[in-house]
Formats: sequence, structure tokens, C-alpha cells
Amino acid sequence: MNHWLFKSEPDEYSIDDLKAEPRRTGRWDGIRNYQARNFLRDKVAVGDGVLFYHSACKIPAVVGAAKVVRAAYPDPAQFDPESKYFDPKATRDKPRWFCVDIQWQSQFAHPVPLKVIKQDPALEEMVLVRQGRLSIQPVTEQEWRRIEKLGNG
Repeated sequence: MNHWLFKSEPDEYSIDDLKAEPRRTGRWDGIRNYQARNFLRDKVAVGDGVLFYHSACKIPAVVGAAKVVRAAYPDPAQFDPESKYFDPKATRDKPRWFCVDIQWQSQFAHPVPLKVIKQDPALEEMVLVRQGRLSIQPVTEQEWRRIEKLGNG
């Protein structure tokens, strides 16, 4: 099992939105960065853990956890001309963008702000600290445990 951090703007899709979905399961779509797409398509697998991160908000923070329940499949938004994620170069035979389904697992008692993560020596090598703009990023087992401890401790 691998661990990941998935970033979302809470006014676009929050952990509360995921929790409110039927079966607490939602599609993680709209990824339009090639490196993040490659992680989704090639590395993210059913059963993997996901740290849910609220970005582009007053206090960016890891707010909870989810798990992957469906592996990568073509993002349907790329084929919809009415979608803001439409891609005219994508075809059903050669999709360019992928998504996964995740299921809500928990919401942290205390969100773990980016500021706290950056100040924690145990987290100084996190991709979030080194390559902050990437919306899908790997997390080590040790980083996962530290974030969970900070969020629930």
C-alpha cells in the first residue's frame, strides 16, 4: 500500500463534500498536470491511503484521510465540451486525463496546517514542502504517521 496527498480547494471540493457523497465515495477528477496525472494513472492503486489537503484557502492544511477504492480510469470531464476540464485533444481511444475514486475515512480532530508541516523536522523532506504546487504527491509511511499524529493528537 502506498500513501498520497491529494490537494483540493475546499470551495471546489472539500472533505465535507466527500463525506456527504453516497457511500462517502467520490471521483477525484479535474487533474490537468502531467506529473500528477502520471501518478494517478501509473502509481495510485486501490487500497492506497490519501491525505486530504485543503489548498488555496485561508489556512491550507491536511484535514483528514481517505482511501482509493477505484483505480485510474479516463476522466469523463475531458470529453464534455461544457466542462471546464474539457480537452479537445482527448479522445475515447486516447484519453489524456485520468481520475480515481476515493472514500472518506476520517476527519482530523485538528487540521494540520502547512505552516506546522514546514516547521516540523520530521516532515522537512515531504514533497508538499519541496514541490508545493503538485496536486497529487507521494507521502512516505513515516510522513503519513506523523501527519496522523498531529491531526489526531
